[in-house]
Amino acid sequence: MKQFYVQQNEAGQRLDKLLTKILNKAPKSFIYKMLRKKNITLNGKKAEGSEKLVVQDEIKLFLSDETFDQFFEAVSVTDVEEKPDIIYEDQHILIVNKPLGMLSQKAEKDDISMVELIISYLLSTKQMTKEQLQSFKPGICNRLDRNTGGLLIAGKSLLGLQEMAKLLKDRSLGKYYLCIVKGRVDVKKRIEGFLNKDEDRNQVKIYARQLENTEYICTEYEPLLYSKSSDRSNEVTGQEISLSDKDVASGNYTLLQVKLITGRSHQIRAHLASIGHPIVGDFKYGSQRTNHYFKMKYGLDCQLLHSYRMIFPKLEGELSYLSDKEFVAELPKLFQKIKMELFE
Repeated sequence: MKQFYVQQNEAGQRLDKLLTKILNKAPKSFIYKMLRKKNITLNGKKAEGSEKLVVQDEIKLFLSDETFDQFFEAVSVTDVEEKPDIIYEDQHILIVNKPLGMLSQKAEKDDISMVELIISYLLSTKQMTKEQLQSFKPGICNRLDRNTGGLLIAGKSLLGLQEMAKLLKDRSLGKYYLCIVKGRVDVKKRIEGFLNKDEDRNQVKIYARQLENTEYICTEYEPLLYSKSSDRSNEVTGQEISLSDKDVASGNYTLLQVKLITGRSHQIRAHLASIGHPIVGDFKYGSQRTNHYFKMKYGLDCQLLHSYRMIFPKLEGELSYLSDKEFVAELPKLFQKIKMELFE
């Protein structure tokens, strides 16, 4: 016989849903059969499976060890030595500065992503146990591209995940990015469009009007700094500089603050490129001549885009202590260097 008591992160869900996590290799038909035969009980009584669970509900599984082992597989945990760069932490959420080159969530089975990094951290600091992971898994609430760094929110509790999901859905969480774009952007502006993603190529297209399989997007940007036109080509050492590279080197660049109103895949990168101001270093949507110059001069091989600032709205309930709080993530070192040389 196995005995479980419902914890805070398991409460609020149906009994049958929790049972599919405990007996994660069992077909639902087996679980319902055990409920009918009272081999699984809730608070000592027969249950249907549709009951909503509350903290300290008692679940008993009258199964042999052999049967339980047959239908149970422990959640695998990846041990990660690297620790997350923590900007803020409380009992419900964790805000981290995601490094360049790391996935927000794994794409392949063997990937190491921010999710694995965060879970490994929670286990190593004894904030969670492997047994608790069986029925509740912390997760990230927003995503960033592999080569975009900056602020990510993770839910450490069910409440944290639910409340952050609400903020992202109603777009009340202020999400601000810094990027360096090609050309001079003179005015603050909000632009709209429609985005279509080619999943096979992992690439998006922006359209001015709604078409089939497109999603509405909205992006707001504000110029912060402008570069001065000059011949920077003589600053590149050990490389041949072509006439076209010299033209790129002497061109204008703008440091933009971008506020993400909607949050679609590759939205900022593709939207800015669609209006003629691609992000420097963006090899998918950007100017290849510009990217070639910055790679040659700085070794830049990814877009200069960073999720640097978040502002929480007025909140009610248990997470009201986050109301109006602002969090900032430091720019990556190469981004800082390029910013300093272009604009200061």
